[in-house]
Amino acid sequence: MRKSLPIALLLAASTTLFALSQQDQQEKPLDPFEEAMKQRQQYLQNFGILPGDLFASQGEELFYAKRGPKEKSLESCDFGLGPGKLEGAYARLPRYFPDTRKVEDLETRIVGCMERIQGFRPEEIKRDEVVALTTFVASKSSKAKMEVRPQHPAEIAMYTLGRELWYTRAGPRDMSCAICHDSYAGKRVRLSPVMSPKQGLGSEWPAYRFEEDRMYTFENRIQFCYTSVGIPAPDFYSQPQIALTMYILAEASKAGHSFQELPFFTR
Repeated sequence: MRKSLPIALLLAASTTLFALSQQDQQEKPLDPFEEAMKQRQQYLQNFGILPGDLFASQGEELFYAKRGPKEKSLESCDFGLGPGKLEGAYARLPRYFPDTRKVEDLETRIVGCMERIQGFRPEEIKRDEVVALTTFVASKSSKAKMEVRPQHPAEIAMYTLGRELWYTRAGPRDMSCAICHDSYAGKRVRLSPVMSPKQGLGSEWPAYRFEEDRMYTFENRIQFCYTSVGIPAPDFYSQPQIALTMYILAEASKAGHSFQELPFFTR
């Protein structure tokens, strides 16, 4: 189990590190990738651990703790490879689960297991705990090859919905995911590099964003995209979230991409 500074203490210190970085940029602007690597190295030198690893450690503790009205751990949760088998499971999600007769992504599956196995009511489930658990389970697929390949009719239907959402134009700017991520693939919007699914979009989440001092899951990232262009974001664990995740990761899988080191560290 990974152990080190409390998350709150480390995140507070990160503000200082980021401020120092901003001072450096006033003299010489950094490339976003170089900036992220510089920040990452500063964290390791000063604290010996990265913030994302602390979230994964918190998620590990939550995963194996006996909690909820049923006082059960999540060790019997099946992410598609068998109960409690985590290595490589995230690389195959979203997928169809016979026990729920639904296509689920990692976050939806975790929430479902907390309800079924531990007995939590939906309103009792805390978002920050889902983020930590998602970070922990996803870390077991660090650098794994993406294997999201829709085959079950429900998976194909979810992929088709995700593709429709990808190209749907909406909001005050008449934007779609494709206008930004396909048309500007390989370029930058402000300082952020833009990737298409075929270039491996999605391979870096969950990731700690040092600029925001927050851990972002894939669903957090989708919400960020929607709100940044003025479109109401889909709810967490909703069908649009799962559909877009299915489409993006299936396209990245077809192109032969692998996940980055998870949890990733980015701007």
